[in-house]
Amino acid sequence: MTMDDPTLVKAVRSGDPQATRLLVERFHGIVFGLCYRMLNHRQDAEDVTQETFLRALRAIFGFDSARPIRPWLLEIAANRCRTALALRMRRPKLAPVSAAEDHADPRPGVNDPDNLAGELERAVNRLRPEYRLVFSLYHEQNLSYEEIAQSLDRPVGTVKTWLHRARAELAEHLARRGVEC
Repeated sequence: MTMDDPTLVKAVRSGDPQATRLLVERFHGIVFGLCYRMLNHRQDAEDVTQETFLRALRAIFGFDSARPIRPWLLEIAANRCRTALALRMRRPKLAPVSAAEDHADPRPGVNDPDNLAGELERAVNRLRPEYRLVFSLYHEQNLSYEEIAQSLDRPVGTVKTWLHRARAELAEHLARRGVEC
């Protein structure tokens, strides 16, 4: 069953369970990818992804179906991730757990220290959360500056500045590590 976004939203609003399943299937990978990038923890990303869809489905009647749905879902996901990060900062720290101990990243080459993808992944994970978010939305989710600004409720100029700073920090990190691009 193939539907464009406005038709899909209308079907979800009408209570069609197939449409709800299709909405989640269509956008799950995108939402999970953003959550994993921001939280750097698989279980937390899975939890926030699920919470994102629950919130979206509860709020679907207030959604302006003239807008594209992907930026709206990513906005919800980004807000949920920021909340999760804030809660994580308030939790008492037990023993430090490295990302490698958490779960190995299943993407090929990411855990190989001699691989550019692995170096880039480590560098991205070191970015401030807002820089990492904008970098991911632009380069991985292919959102425009305007869509990112709308999703984050920030001016386009701020989005451009954060993206520029993210790229500069990534280049500096890679240069320090002796990685040639």
